[in-house]
Amino acid sequence: MTLWKLTLSYDGTPYSGWQVQPTLPTVQGRLAAAIQHVTGEVVLPQGSGRTDAGVHALGQVTSFSLEVPIPAENLHRALNRALPPSIRVLVVEEAPPEFHARHSAVRKTYEYRIFPRIARAAGGVDRICSPMLAPFVWDCPWPLDLGLLQSSAGDVMGDHDFTSFAASDPDLATRNLADAESLELPSEQRSNVRRIERSRWDERDGLYVYTVRGSGFLHHMVRNLVGTFVDIGAERLPIDAMAGILSAHDRSAAGPTAPARGLFLVEVEY
Repeated sequence: MTLWKLTLSYDGTPYSGWQVQPTLPTVQGRLAAAIQHVTGEVVLPQGSGRTDAGVHALGQVTSFSLEVPIPAENLHRALNRALPPSIRVLVVEEAPPEFHARHSAVRKTYEYRIFPRIARAAGGVDRICSPMLAPFVWDCPWPLDLGLLQSSAGDVMGDHDFTSFAASDPDLATRNLADAESLELPSEQRSNVRRIERSRWDERDGLYVYTVRGSGFLHHMVRNLVGTFVDIGAERLPIDAMAGILSAHDRSAAGPTAPARGLFLVEVEY
């Protein structure tokens, strides 16, 4: 048996997330079908995390074992021929026997991209979001103060209990456990504490881009952070709201969930 590690990029628009689901198109399902087509083996590739419906990836990592002997370059080429254009295999490499795409991950980086429809610098005139860009950004209709976004981003750095930013009713069957916690643990032993090593907003090519790197992320955590930052940037919440929201340990204390289409899994580190 050879354990393979693949790095993928995909447009999540046509898929109901990563995890295979009956009758629904998923990234994991498409990849499993391509592997079976190329090798004749039935495997379920394990991802570094279960991205939600509509979420994109620039550097998703997956691992699986195959019995058939096949050179890495041949597997790489054959899988990209068998996969739809919305999913590309970027790297194929052999992994050591102890490697697991999810359990071996030590940190992840996500980006969230916003198209600020109303640009303060342009005198508040509405900008038009190109249909070529729209599937990959949140076309945000409210005036946003980039300075407020940037100032509040640092408030989530370090170790915090992010219960206020977790999905309020996560389905444990499809929950995005980005780190090595086990579903077999009783709920009182599951910790919502995560370490955030980078949290910042930048302006890039006319977009507001949020970059966050951390030890792991709860279900909807990044999208809920972004929705709360946007409430601060739109001056619906005070600049110092983050501390109180974190200490509340209550999802209702935070802002709305940002749309999936603006979120990208950028990198997984091992």
